[in-house]
Amino acid sequence: MSEKLALVTGGSRGIGKACAIELAKAGYDIIINYAGNVDAANKTVEELKTFGVDAAAYKFDVSNKEEVAKSIDEIVAKYGRIDVLVNNAGITRDGLFMRMSDENWEAVINTNLSSAYFVSQPVVKVMMKQRSGSIVNMSSVVGVSGNAGQANYSAAKAGLIGLTKTLAKELGSRGIRVNAIAPGFINTDMTKDLDTSKFTDFIPLKRLGEPEDIAKAVKFLAVDADYITGQVLKVDGGLII
Repeated sequence: MSEKLALVTGGSRGIGKACAIELAKAGYDIIINYAGNVDAANKTVEELKTFGVDAAAYKFDVSNKEEVAKSIDEIVAKYGRIDVLVNNAGITRDGLFMRMSDENWEAVINTNLSSAYFVSQPVVKVMMKQRSGSIVNMSSVVGVSGNAGQANYSAAKAGLIGLTKTLAKELGSRGIRVNAIAPGFINTDMTKDLDTSKFTDFIPLKRLGEPEDIAKAVKFLAVDADYITGQVLKVDGGLII
């Protein structure tokens, strides 16, 4: 078992899985959180173990404060520390603002924004005792620029940026760094049904990103960037310049 532990929410597939793999390559034991797909979670755990680290999956709803607290307590009781937290879990419920239901608004805000509060608060208590730690929040370019049809998602991702900057100021003196990634259009389940050709025309690098592109940036901020905190790194192929 490594002396370093990373927790990645929404870590069973897509960007979260890529982040978990990148941190495993860096020598971190990995805890992935997942919402419901146990087969995908178990498969990811086995893949992570091939890098010579310990790995485990915990099922809990990141939008449920009680479930989060119980699971974080179990993780800390078993492993004794948390060195890196990647708040990656997220969903979309797109629709024009005037037609958006309260249910779709609340689902996205709770899963994409409130979850970062629910997960980070108990993790920060652990990191403060350690006097070290790194948190990376998964925002989005639409949290910077907005996007028609995504009022709920844009609001949640913009909120993560505000949370990132505030926590960086509050926690820096305790050796805890907090940064955010703002991905552009990435090849994941969220974009698989989109006509991506209309997006690449506006991307200087002329392609969608891959989960591994985001994971490398997460690893940089989480592990290597000892003097960087409170920043938002856009990983978007130049979409937002």
